[in-house]
Amino acid sequence: MGVVVGLGRGTGDREVAVMSSPASWLVQHAGLLPREGRALDVACGRGRHALWLAESGLTTLAVDRDPEAIRELNEAARERRLPLRAEVRDLESRAGPFGPAPFPGSTFDVIVVVHYLHRPLFPALIEALASGGLLVYETFTRAQAARGKPTNPDFLLKPGELLELVGPLEVLASREGDFDDRMVASVVARRSVERRL
Repeated sequence: MGVVVGLGRGTGDREVAVMSSPASWLVQHAGLLPREGRALDVACGRGRHALWLAESGLTTLAVDRDPEAIRELNEAARERRLPLRAEVRDLESRAGPFGPAPFPGSTFDVIVVVHYLHRPLFPALIEALASGGLLVYETFTRAQAARGKPTNPDFLLKPGELLELVGPLEVLASREGDFDDRMVASVVARRSVERRL
């Protein structure tokens, strides 16, 4: 599971290294992830999590609305011969081709969302999880606004809100507070295993 170099944006070496490495919350819980299966990286940006997931052996779909980021990610995946496909999707547009069901007919063993919040998307994320699938989610809380960006409350979680949003899932791990110099809430949650008769 190597560090992705050169895909992050930042002004200093430390910031570039942080932005090109997968989030520490994801790495800390790597032992919970399956060794094979399908993964989804939502609002993937330049693809640091998608590349890490694919390098870990998961067939990965990465989605973001930035066409340039998606183009670069697909190039990186081809060069590394990774099981990764990146697609341009605006997950907030109900008028687009995916509408309110952005992952129709798809199920994923792992869904990763980092530093992105669109509350209406949570039912679709939960629906897209396979039986026993994991949702790894981390984003900013309202306390982050005092430190800088983001400041728009639409993109900041209220205290305890993330646990409410993933309510139908079994929470395996969670935290909220100051981590990695950011005010965030984080969760790893699992969809219940459906028993067959």
